[in-house]
Amino acid sequence: MSHKAQEPGAGIHGGRLGPGGGSRAKAFTASIPFDHRLYREDLAGSRAHARMLGRVGLLTGTEVERIVQGLDAIEREFEAGTFQARLEDEDIHLNVERRLVELIGPVGGKLHMARSRNDQVALDMHLFARAAARTVAEAARGLQRALLDQAEAGRDLVLPGYTHLQHAQPVMWAQHLLAYCCMLQRDRERLGDAWRRAGRSPLGAAALAGTSLPVDSAWVATELGLEGPYANSMDAVSDRDFVLELLAAFSVLMVHVSRLAEELVLWSSREFGFIEPDDAYATGSSIMPQKKNPDVAELVRGKTGRVFGQLVALLTTLKALPLAYHSDMQEDKPALFDALDTVLGCLEALTGMVATMHPRPERMAAALEGDFSGVTDVADGLAQAGVPFRAAHAAVAHLVRTCLENGRQPQDLDPAELAAIHPLLTPALVARAEPSAVVATRRSPGGTAPERVAEQLDLVRGWVERP
Repeated sequence: MSHKAQEPGAGIHGGRLGPGGGSRAKAFTASIPFDHRLYREDLAGSRAHARMLGRVGLLTGTEVERIVQGLDAIEREFEAGTFQARLEDEDIHLNVERRLVELIGPVGGKLHMARSRNDQVALDMHLFARAAARTVAEAARGLQRALLDQAEAGRDLVLPGYTHLQHAQPVMWAQHLLAYCCMLQRDRERLGDAWRRAGRSPLGAAALAGTSLPVDSAWVATELGLEGPYANSMDAVSDRDFVLELLAAFSVLMVHVSRLAEELVLWSSREFGFIEPDDAYATGSSIMPQKKNPDVAELVRGKTGRVFGQLVALLTTLKALPLAYHSDMQEDKPALFDALDTVLGCLEALTGMVATMHPRPERMAAALEGDFSGVTDVADGLAQAGVPFRAAHAAVAHLVRTCLENGRQPQDLDPAELAAIHPLLTPALVARAEPSAVVATRRSPGGTAPERVAEQLDLVRGWVERP
């Protein structure tokens, strides 16, 4: 059965404004072009609100049933792509309410009892933010899994470790990849924190001061899987901290994936050559036929600034807003929606690129040849023999200079040449600088020794297997 919707002027603006009132404003203020994404959350909140109104006696059981059935029908229209949103209805809330009245008649207008669009939209955003936090956390886990798989497959590989983008010390390839898994685990924890703090229900706050009608805000919160209502109704409708926190968690996550993306760009270059990207995650050149560009990683790196920008934009929007609700706050939705889409797209693309990349052990080994990255262990050996570390450091620096000046490696010097640099320098001590020997000695907790890397693999595997 179809019913006529409210006539223009009889809706939310009709009380104060005359004929045509607000018509120019609506074209600018309408949020339905973007907040239609909240339809699931809006309908879920409305179902819970309707049932609560029935529990407290503001609706009859029959009215609740009709309203819920109407809301279910509207959801089917959204899912089928047949829901006809109207710009003049401004937002998702009024579009749903208008359609509900069309479907079930004037009883649909009773749904808005004890509720304002202010607490309604805040609830929608709480529900959306919690779903978004979990979706991104799961996508981050997928990238962890891809890194873990590569680490396990290449657990015996050794490559240069860098500081200042200079060869520093040899490290296990697996440990390098697992470092990003540790970053991503912190991201998942931050997203979990954001999920928890988004777990308050603003329903019952109404416009800002609460409602005179007998509502059960705690029941609604429980019905929606939230932890309870806000303690203060003005805070309830004006709080967007949970959106900011989620955007901040997204931004830190993008810092980490951008750093990984940059390594993939470097590692796939001819100068490094540590990996070969799969063709599916590379592009060619329009003019240079020999090119294989790591565009996926480059775009992930570039899109990081877009996510940062959404955080800064919303921080700026909320700065200095007096209590309570203001239309400025509808800018939280484009910021969150765009950041969410960007983060998920980057995680999906980078996960695929990591999962399909091919390590090149021969290039890693070649990069370690003659790079002096193991000589810290020679200095450590002198220190263990009783030489003050600063003196040991100076002796090994002398050793490196001697080799560089003569185009030789430490293992090429005979015992007399070594003793001339320092009496305790021996061929056996110099042999500690070999990459395999260096990584084997790094047994401190979290170090790059194979047994420590095995522990890290087990730890990360537990993180990945645990939802």
